[in-house]
Amino acid sequence: MTRIDARFAELKSQNRKAFVTFVMAGDPGYEASLELVKGLPAAGADIIELGMPFTDPMADGPAIQLAGQRALDAGMTLHRVLDMVRAFRAGDDATPIVLMGYYNPIFAMGVESFVTAAVEAGVDGLIVVDLPPEEDSELCLPAQAAGLNFIRLTTPTTDNARLPAVLKNTSGFIYYVSINGITGAAEADASAVAPEVARIKAATDLPVCVGFGIRTPAGAQAIAEVADGAVVGSAIVSKIGDGEPTAKVLEFVAELAAGAHRA
Repeated sequence: MTRIDARFAELKSQNRKAFVTFVMAGDPGYEASLELVKGLPAAGADIIELGMPFTDPMADGPAIQLAGQRALDAGMTLHRVLDMVRAFRAGDDATPIVLMGYYNPIFAMGVESFVTAAVEAGVDGLIVVDLPPEEDSELCLPAQAAGLNFIRLTTPTTDNARLPAVLKNTSGFIYYVSINGITGAAEADASAVAPEVARIKAATDLPVCVGFGIRTPAGAQAIAEVADGAVVGSAIVSKIGDGEPTAKVLEFVAELAAGAHRA
């Protein structure tokens, strides 16, 4: 059982929904980013998605693109992302951490080296948005063999013919993208999301968390009421981009978490 599995089992026993945060590792700099990540669990984050900065983030909207660029400009690398996880684990051995991003930096580092280092650092799962199921032998299967969850995205265009392939080697949870398009592009509609979550849950026992387009505590609550959890990224990252101090960002996270946990 991974930390992700344990966290969802704990939430289920408490009849609570998950609140998942996304922040870009190294945004706006290593120390400030580490301080924020360390503060997320106390602010209500049940799972932390940590972005791996990349120069060509094709699925991301302006807020997360800019966050990645700020991190890269501050000298962030994949090795330093793993250093950040190690530093976080020194004080928190319970909160699951999922690395989210693109395959190129992992390929450049070498899959075997990356997987070994990720496990050693205390990473629990991976979301690699540009590796489809047809490429599972590339990273998904080696990662899962090493004990990492490999979390797959499903979208409004993932029909019933495609869904089994997407679910086949997925573990940890399913990340349902609530809208067609890039992150931060539109607001999630719980009434449209609900039947899609039900359709996915009919085909898997894994929890389904919903992200993209959640910006307010009310929005987080509405989505959490129809899914197993809500994921917020762009709204948090935008606060960082606006220069908000860490304490203010964490206050905002706490408000979002309270919304999700009311569901």
